[in-house]
Amino acid sequence: MQTTQHVLFERSEMKDRHLVRKKIGEHIADKAKLPILIFPEGTCINNTSVMMFKKGSFEVGGTIHPVAIKYDPRFGDAFWNSTKYSMITYTFNVMTSWALVCNVWYLPPMVKEEEEDAVHFANRVKAVIAARAGMSVLPWDGGLKRKKVKESFKEEQQKKYCQIV
Repeated sequence: MQTTQHVLFERSEMKDRHLVRKKIGEHIADKAKLPILIFPEGTCINNTSVMMFKKGSFEVGGTIHPVAIKYDPRFGDAFWNSTKYSMITYTFNVMTSWALVCNVWYLPPMVKEEEEDAVHFANRVKAVIAARAGMSVLPWDGGLKRKKVKESFKEEQQKKYCQIV
């Protein structure tokens, strides 16, 4: 990893986040360096939706080169439901699949617009990726798979439901 200039950090450590922004800013400013590969979603789900992107990936500036990836489940399923299967079972299933086939679409580069904040930019990129892959857009992140839903999120959804009724 050190030969390819990876930028590693501990997500839960605020000091690391600021250091990473600085390192990425320096990397982007140096035109001799290759683009940085970032997975802002942080996790994948069952190949039907694109979840919320982490805004930090869109705060540092630079050009975003979106890539849409969608697996074809006809020959094997690349999705790991960690609440249902152990890592050993998942690895066995992947290794004994006929093939793991996926479609990859390299989308046109995108730049943050002047009036746009990082969240809106992330949502715009996410929408383009989801549209190209034929997936739906979800307003939450992968943390809901493993954590209890925040009360504020429940209340927001309840208010929206009340307005409909």
